[in-house]
Amino acid sequence: MIKFCVRLVQRWLPEPFIFAIVLTFVAAFIAMPVCRQTPLEVVWNWGGGVWNLLAFAMQMALVLVCGSALAAAPVVKRGIGALARVPKTPSAAIALVTVVSALACWLNWGFGLIVGVIFAKEIARQLQGVDYRLLIASAYSGFVVWHAGLSGSIPLTMATPGEALTKATNGALTAPVPVSQTILDPHNIVMVLLVIVAITVANTLMHPRKGAVTVDPALLEEDSVEAPKLFKSMKGLTPAQKLEQSPVLSWLIALMFVAFLVVRLGFRGGSLDLGAVIMIFLAMGLLLHGTPVAYVRAFGQAASGASGIILQFPFYAGIMGIITGVGASGICMGTVLADACIRISTPITYPLLTFVCAAVLNLFVPSGGGHWAIQAPIMFTAGADLGVDPGLTGTAIAWGDAWTNLIQPFWALPALAIAKLSAKDIMGFCLIDLLISGLIIGGGLLIWAI
Repeated sequence: MIKFCVRLVQRWLPEPFIFAIVLTFVAAFIAMPVCRQTPLEVVWNWGGGVWNLLAFAMQMALVLVCGSALAAAPVVKRGIGALARVPKTPSAAIALVTVVSALACWLNWGFGLIVGVIFAKEIARQLQGVDYRLLIASAYSGFVVWHAGLSGSIPLTMATPGEALTKATNGALTAPVPVSQTILDPHNIVMVLLVIVAITVANTLMHPRKGAVTVDPALLEEDSVEAPKLFKSMKGLTPAQKLEQSPVLSWLIALMFVAFLVVRLGFRGGSLDLGAVIMIFLAMGLLLHGTPVAYVRAFGQAASGASGIILQFPFYAGIMGIITGVGASGICMGTVLADACIRISTPITYPLLTFVCAAVLNLFVPSGGGHWAIQAPIMFTAGADLGVDPGLTGTAIAWGDAWTNLIQPFWALPALAIAKLSAKDIMGFCLIDLLISGLIIGGGLLIWAI
């Protein structure tokens, strides 16, 4: 089964950029007959959406670059190296990477996505005989629990009071749904724990007893960048060199980041969102590299890995434009999919079918915000008519959005850039995790609905 999935993915899954282009044409060809849109209307919706993810693409690029630059700080490298020496066998390494990644993603998806793969890469440097593809796949597999965690965008949006919530759900939610009914609901917590245990066991068992694909040493090499010239004394330096070598500048700007985050998170009710994570990475990177010029060099070295994000995000934004766009017919593809789910639902099966609908939609619109915009006006209204708890409906959408990320290269781009692998190297293993976690999530939603 494992060999079949690995070979299947390696044979049929193209380079992520090609995958994005194929999805674009698939979405376009579906939209024309299903939504009764003309080719010109489809092209218009696609082109109108291409630039809608620019801000988010910049955030994702910064998560990757700032996280990598932070990991390159000498003290962080020593800490990761010490932790990477803990597992003594390949199976133990796979298990530890999976658990660390999953827990980190549950706390914050941006943090977990980077930390897991950096940790996995360091283990590959320390431990001989571990399958490098599976190690990186294990680091990415923990991402499946992110939307059921503390940074889940849909549950947090549901918990935010205001007119925007009522408008987004077409009047179905007039009061916020607290996270105690979504993220921290006992049903959801049990599902998260079961998924983490299941993928940890599965990843461990997938490691071959012999014939492991060990890492090419070239993939573990750090790009050689000329180190900044450090001076023991500021005497005789030019004013520009003094500024470059002054740790005071790094401390002051890092202090500004910290002060802002303390005020925002501690006194103004802000959440630890993606922007806050980037600020934390920036502040810590500046402090731990010591001088501004040292951080500039580390940042520049890490920036080359963001090319996939910069290239592909506009294409996924265009796909989102096709899915959410309407023509003269007034029909939206996302609405068609949601309506099909609703028509065959009962109060018991509705959460499961909502999960499946979100999972399919996620292949074309891999964005929590995109799911909210498409599904919230329809799914919460239908759920209310069927008597389904809104917390359960929102959680089902969130799990569906996260589940098929295991076979959608979009979110794997930062991890693949750091690991220097392609999507087909890891997605075969992730396909196994998809099947196993899907059974747990689907069963959990059915039990929750009863």
